[in-house]
Amino acid sequence: MSSLAIVPGQTRIGWIGTGVMGTSMCGHLMKAGFSATVYTRTKAKAQVLLDQGANWADSPQAVAENSDVIFSIVGFPHDVRDVLLGEDGALAGAAAGSVLVDMTTSQPSLAVEIHEAAKAKGVSSVDAPVSGGDIGAKAGTLSIMIGGDKAVVDSLQPCWEAMGKTIVYQGEAGSGQHTKMVNQILISTGMIGVCEALLYGYKAGLDLDTVLQSVSSGAAGSWSLTNLGPRIIANNFDPGFFVEHFLKDMGIALEESRRMGLSMPGLALGHQLYAAVQAQGHGRNGTHALQLALATLSGIDWKNRA
Repeated sequence: MSSLAIVPGQTRIGWIGTGVMGTSMCGHLMKAGFSATVYTRTKAKAQVLLDQGANWADSPQAVAENSDVIFSIVGFPHDVRDVLLGEDGALAGAAAGSVLVDMTTSQPSLAVEIHEAAKAKGVSSVDAPVSGGDIGAKAGTLSIMIGGDKAVVDSLQPCWEAMGKTIVYQGEAGSGQHTKMVNQILISTGMIGVCEALLYGYKAGLDLDTVLQSVSSGAAGSWSLTNLGPRIIANNFDPGFFVEHFLKDMGIALEESRRMGLSMPGLALGHQLYAAVQAQGHGRNGTHALQLALATLSGIDWKNRA
């Protein structure tokens, strides 16, 4: 168990993965006073952080060698395995007493595996996936779901507060990832409702911006409707969270559900619909690009609607 005191200006952080969310999250930690060493597969994607004073490292191992707390937020479970447990991964360079914090949405079983491998080396490990997309990452208002040793999690409070607004300890290693699966199951069927409702409103001849004024604050209101509804109407399908990553998340949730003997027809439907979104070439768009696939099923060219 780490006894590391987390102090801005003294504690060195490492950051692996500077994608849609990671850049903002690391930036908030730097603004809070933490010095940062960063690595991502394409160095140009880290330039914003480098310009803000972050140091570059050529591998996850090198990040860990220069850090006390090493954060990662990458794409898929195999990426997590590579950057944390690989030959030149963060654990290979982590000193006893340091902490690995994986904020990728990944497999609960992998989180447990990382925890055990780290423990054998005297290193702590925490799984802390997030929700809130690019909007929450930029605003520093993410919901952070955390699994691991509670004392270690508590010691990281200054870091959590720099990145998030809703910070909840869920339990032992893997619990953060299980909680994120609950989150993704909720989103998968919720997004179907948002997209179908807007499709209905359009076909009925309603002004969709006016419709949102009525429905967003009532019983039908949701984060997705409030934050992504306007993007859908404006044909802005830029990613706050990639479709291909959401498909990965739903796949993990389905796998875990099968393991637990659960029947999840709504989740399975969401997974199939998002597979169609990806097949139509929208895998690198945001999750609200589901609107394009559903519109196509009804013979509507959403982007070029009158």
